[in-house]
Amino acid sequence: MDNVNVLIIEDTSAESDALIQVLEANNYTIAGVARSFKEALTLFYKTEVDVVIIDIFLNGVPDGITFAETINTIPNTSKPFVFLTSSTNRQVFERAKLTQPFSFLMKPFNELEVLYAIEMAVEQFYAQKDVFFNDDEDTVISSEHLFIKKGKSLKKVLIANIIYIDVEEKYCNIITENEKFVILISLTKILKLLDNSIFHRTHRNFIVNAKHIIEIIPTDNLILLTGNRKVTLSERYKDILKKVRTLK
Repeated sequence: MDNVNVLIIEDTSAESDALIQVLEANNYTIAGVARSFKEALTLFYKTEVDVVIIDIFLNGVPDGITFAETINTIPNTSKPFVFLTSSTNRQVFERAKLTQPFSFLMKPFNELEVLYAIEMAVEQFYAQKDVFFNDDEDTVISSEHLFIKKGKSLKKVLIANIIYIDVEEKYCNIITENEKFVILISLTKILKLLDNSIFHRTHRNFIVNAKHIIEIIPTDNLILLTGNRKVTLSERYKDILKKVRTLK
């Protein structure tokens, strides 16, 4: 499980230092701090970024909006972002709104506003509304990661590292090579959100990542996975034999 990486675009040291303090205290990783539009683009494309906090005005110019416009125009590069501003200019607000930010934070910000804004940005960006404010769920699923609510922060798990999922009522045990995570999500929803060309149900309690299958033994109703893991293959789900092209 890894920390969520936050890129800060803020030209005032006092403001960026305050953001860093809040984020690091809540187990977020700072992907970088940019003071200008050019530096922001460089950091955005050269570092791993999950969420961006953008000051609308950089050195007196609304380059924060220009940055948001830029990352929105290039397919598959956009990330969830929130704006940070002290401006009350309506025209600036209307232009910023067109970039579809997931929240506006007014300076001076407070800790909870920042943390809630990040959660809302992740939820809405991946079209899974109100997950982190729901007692029945605690995980947002993207094409590459699980974003799991842990206390006041979010943690992420790389989906490619998941070997299998063991379902227990409304909980799912996520098994990777080195770790196990318990998340609160229904079987129905996790099956809907995961890529069904990769993840297959093999039993009412098991979902496997086909890329981690070593061998399928139909006569024993057994699937062998990487890391010496084993799961049950029930008669109902033996159509996996048709879907998995190569067995190692």
